[in-house]
Amino acid sequence: MAISDPIADMLTRIRNAQMAKHEQVQVQYSRIKEEILKILKNSGFISDYQVLRDGNKADIIIKLKYYNNKPVIAGLERVSKPGRRIYIKADEIHPVMNNRGLAIVSTSKGIMPAMKAKKLGIGGEVILKVW
Repeated sequence: MAISDPIADMLTRIRNAQMAKHEQVQVQYSRIKEEILKILKNSGFISDYQVLRDGNKADIIIKLKYYNNKPVIAGLERVSKPGRRIYIKADEIHPVMNNRGLAIVSTSKGIMPAMKAKKLGIGGEVILKVW
């Protein structure tokens, strides 16, 4: 059975793995997931990720990050869904959770943190928010 929203599936797997205090979680590979994970790693929400290739199949191992035995990611929210896409203009981009979180947007220049898109003066589809 195909997953109708692979990004939401990845976020749910991360949430569930953190509640169970797992060190890592495995998800099916896609380029967009890798781009999202790159931003989460650079922003300090996950410790690392690794792409495992096996022939024409690939998976991503996400190494979760904890601080004082609590997950660094307090919340993950899928904003734009396959049934309801949410687009935002550059001047509508605001900080997430008083700058403690970030939104990730898909723009014409690629996937990036929302505040970077705001600096570049471009809007896009809001993929998710994390705090």
